Amino acid sequence: MRKAERYSGIINEGIAVRFLGKREAVIAFSYTGVERYSDRHQIEFWLTAVVRLCRQLTHRRLIPTRVRVAHRRTSIPTKLKSFLGCPIEFGCSVDEVTFAGSVRFAPIVSADPHLNRLLTAYCEAALAKREQSPAILRSNLENEITQLLPQGEARAEDVARRLGMSHRTLARRLASEGLSFSIILDELKADLAKRYLRDDDLPMSEVARLLGYAEASAFTHAFRRWTGMTPRQFRLKSLTRS
Repeated sequence: MRKAERYSGIINEGIAVRFLGKREAVIAFSYTGVERYSDRHQIEFWLTAVVRLCRQLTHRRLIPTRVRVAHRRTSIPTKLKSFLGCPIEFGCSVDEVTFAGSVRFAPIVSADPHLNRLLTAYCEAALAKREQSPAILRSNLENEITQLLPQGEARAEDVARRLGMSHRTLARRLASEGLSFSIILDELKADLAKRYLRDDDLPMSEVARLLGYAEASAFTHAFRRWTGMTPRQFRLKSLTRS
């Protein structure tokens, strides 16, 4: 898993894999330069793929102790639930699958040391030659903001810290692209609000909470400023169009 963490970017630069192996075996995913908040299918593919991979490597039907994802679903597909064999938590601040700590020491039954050395050398060479694509700051910023909004903590200082930089550095990099944190935050809220309102199963109060508003009235006021209509009017129009 450490090697998967190091080399996964060779085949997919948009997903970063992290292996957090302390008391438990946690395999986490984060998006780089790609919108996370609008995605559902790719992350579910990655989660199921990594579970299947672990089962094939160990020849054991490993059952995760926990699966957490950032997106939301009103219902869990039966096949997905049956395949994973454990509860799935939606609307979390992370995308990760967790196994019991003992899984970290499970042997790879088809291990081939010679092939391992060859592939490791090949991957190292590929990393050395690969041109690093610069991360798209705005996409990374929006991914962090989306996770922090429901907790009411989507402040520039908090987001900058999660991105591994100071508040001043973040402001300077945004200014170089003609942007500001407040502009991105406002535009992202407007975009998320429209996405959430198109889901008729989400109550209006829940939509407001997901966007960081303590009161639905504050959300209504902001949405009218963005679109010229109330959230209910927008939802009715969207449903009628559908």
